[in-house]
Amino acid sequence: MPDPRQPGPRLAGRWERQESGYRAFIPADLPPDPALELTVALLQRLSAADRALGRLDGIATTLPNPRLFVAMYVRQEAVLSSQIEGTQSTLEDLLAFEAVPSPAEAPGDVAEVVRYVQAMDHGLRRLPDFPLCLRLIREVHGVLMAEGRGSEREPGEFRRSQNWIGPGGCTLRDATFVPPPPHALMGCLGNLENFLHAGESYPALIQAALVHAQFETIHPFLDGNGRVGRLLVTLFLCERGILHQPLLYLSVFLKRHRAEYYDRLTAVRARGDWEGWVDFFLRGVAEVSDQAAQTAAEILALRESARAKVRTPAARELIEKAFEHPVLSVRTAEGLLGTTFATANKAVDELVEVGLLLEVTGQRRNRRYHFDPYLRLFRGDPADVDTPPPVHTHVP
Repeated sequence: MPDPRQPGPRLAGRWERQESGYRAFIPADLPPDPALELTVALLQRLSAADRALGRLDGIATTLPNPRLFVAMYVRQEAVLSSQIEGTQSTLEDLLAFEAVPSPAEAPGDVAEVVRYVQAMDHGLRRLPDFPLCLRLIREVHGVLMAEGRGSEREPGEFRRSQNWIGPGGCTLRDATFVPPPPHALMGCLGNLENFLHAGESYPALIQAALVHAQFETIHPFLDGNGRVGRLLVTLFLCERGILHQPLLYLSVFLKRHRAEYYDRLTAVRARGDWEGWVDFFLRGVAEVSDQAAQTAAEILALRESARAKVRTPAARELIEKAFEHPVLSVRTAEGLLGTTFATANKAVDELVEVGLLLEVTGQRRNRRYHFDPYLRLFRGDPADVDTPPPVHTHVP
């Protein structure tokens, strides 16, 4: 006979058969019940993640211009988060488009990455005067999905029809996962919104982990749920004051461990394994924070070594500008320096000579240059260690 003093098995939700015959998952309310088992190992993981994130938040303030460091991280996150959803654009594609925004020359999906940057910027601008709530989440989604692929799927509106997740071509009946049906959606989202503001429920990083997993389970939009769910983590930590700069971007970790990412979310839904998911999430926070702190230190070293290599004032000033505009042309340099074309051309040539700028077009005209040592710090190698089969969100 079960001991009534002991908590029963934790269920993360229930499967309900719908009128048309398919089954959809209705997640249980947050916080989990019974509460998370905060083992010594999990508390140690939390402590390591907190320390790493604190170091990152601190070291960013030592940079000459933290805003530029943040801007590059937002762009790297936009690229990687979009790649998880199947886009092919690179960081260089995005920066080249921003340098000379010519739709005729842009890769087909670079606009999606640009909108991700715009969505993050919109959310961050709104946070000081507006709480992180369902309305703001809808606004962010509206910016993200305003144009291009997915723009016909009700940008900025919670879905009013059933979606499902699975391999390409699958139906509702053979889907890998079916989120809550439309009639249950607002109840699930209302609980999620309440939990966003339950400040005393769990430490902020654990709360962020729970929020992200629950959002992905609810899957409240017809498209763009993965990207909005990853944005939500950074917005939440900025609102709570854990981050003073939006520097935590998990997509590089989630892309590298994509199969485990999906498996951990599935384990929550299947058997209430919140602890396994939280451990994975905190491991990602610590790993990504340590990598970003190392990058910040390398930026400082690069700035000092670059300044030592150049001779002329124009070249020295162009180096400072290149941290903000790492993809440029001579015309771009002319505008950045506010000088003549000839002076800008000499400054570019000097930076090419000392190995700071790399010409990438191979053309005699309309040349484009990369601040290659700087871009290499962000380019990294986000290779998929354990790539699973493609997973798609389907709509009727």
